[in-house]
Amino acid sequence: MIDMTQSQIWTVILLLGLGTFLVRFSFIGLLGNRDLPPYLLKLLKYVPVAVMPGLVAPMVVWPQATGGEPDLARLLAALAALVLGAAMRSLLWAFFGGLITLYAMLAILG
Repeated sequence: MIDMTQSQIWTVILLLGLGTFLVRFSFIGLLGNRDLPPYLLKLLKYVPVAVMPGLVAPMVVWPQATGGEPDLARLLAALAALVLGAAMRSLLWAFFGGLITLYAMLAILG
């Protein structure tokens, strides 16, 4: 563990807060009242598709609930989410399909 004084901890917290504010302000404050170019709007449509696998994959491959061991319920839920998301082209269908499959499989498989 790193020994830090109270003032060092608060300095780190304030600098991280300032950093996250500046990142968000750069998009909201500086670009909020301007029209974005069509190519950028097209690219922004892919953000959920790019972010979701990075959030979900660790919970499927190394789930904390099973001590880091993959299990059939989570693998089937991920597969259902993948199939529904590809078929319906909707993040919401993928999310709710995976959610329902996970809870159903946990109830059935124990």
